[in-house]
Amino acid sequence: MKKFELTGEFVTNIFEKKLFRIRALVAFGNVEAGELGGYVEKEENLSDDGNAWVSGDAWVYGNARVSGDAQVSGDAQVYGDAWVSGDAWVYGNAQVYGDAWVSGDAWVYGNARVSGDAQVSGDAWVYGDDDILQITGLGTVHRTTTVFRTTDGIRIACGCFYGDLDAFREQVKNTREGKVQCEYLAFADLVEIYFGEEEEDE
Repeated sequence: MKKFELTGEFVTNIFEKKLFRIRALVAFGNVEAGELGGYVEKEENLSDDGNAWVSGDAWVYGNARVSGDAQVSGDAQVYGDAWVSGDAWVYGNAQVYGDAWVSGDAWVYGNARVSGDAQVSGDAWVYGDDDILQITGLGTVHRTTTVFRTTDGIRIACGCFYGDLDAFREQVKNTREGKVQCEYLAFADLVEIYFGEEEEDE
């Protein structure tokens, strides 16, 4: 069932693409029928399944997609090939772009930026620049490794690995060797310095 439509009201982004305000056609989640939402470039930006919604003055455009029960609100922007899914929230002035994924119960808000191949998931909460650390180019496939705060402390997402700093170091020691192992272990040391007392308190 189609849950929203594009209205005639639009804004133009810096790429001169029109983004259209959306209107709910039916009631779902916390959204009432007829309620105006945020802006999308095309219907494919927002799933008709689940309670996903774009509200306020938020923008979703490009090949970005909001699905599941995810919420994008405030002045947030989701664009590029980014995905926001699950019960995730992106709000405030936050931006999620590139090939980034925000999923699970993750919250990205304030002036936070999540980009590249970053994956923010679980119970993560990324508020500002000091809540996330990302590096691209490590390892044999030059992947992006993302570190972020969660309600349970610091977590690392790297390929199929997701866990805390101790588990990351153990995984590296057990599965990598030589230069690649040294790179990842040096990054783990940087993570400890960057997040400081929060990591030590775990």
